[in-house]
Amino acid sequence: MKVAVYPGSFDPITYGHLDIIERGAKVFDKIIVAVLVNSSKKPLFSVEERKALISQATAHLPMVEVDSFDGLLVDYLHKRQANVILRGLRAISDFEYELQLASTNRQLRPEAETFFLMTSNQHSFISSGMVKEVAKHGADVKELVPNHVAMALAKKFGRE
Repeated sequence: MKVAVYPGSFDPITYGHLDIIERGAKVFDKIIVAVLVNSSKKPLFSVEERKALISQATAHLPMVEVDSFDGLLVDYLHKRQANVILRGLRAISDFEYELQLASTNRQLRPEAETFFLMTSNQHSFISSGMVKEVAKHGADVKELVPNHVAMALAKKFGRE
């Protein structure tokens, strides 16, 4: 069974993330969307809220599992018996950072392979940070995130 781990903060999940998950599901037997617990960041949504938003967004994909982890990704891969890291690339500016991550992960766990998918053009400009900023100012984000995520953002920013 080909298992890939798609790690990230997903604060919140966007259509760009969903694009990578859906396309990855055509390649892998199972995708574990792994929410990174990073104590140095101040996320808008809790880990449990992010997992719930991702689960709802991927409910149509039975091969997707949602989980969370802290620590090194390579340790999580070992724990989950996976050797593939799924990552999305939006623009050339992502490449240098992603190359450093992939090289470091490979150094720490030589059997780990990183599988890159280019985000579809219509989603290449979307980032979670940009979505939060736009939502904070009351703009409509329904073209950027699934409806349930847009509603959760509106609630967070007191715009129910």
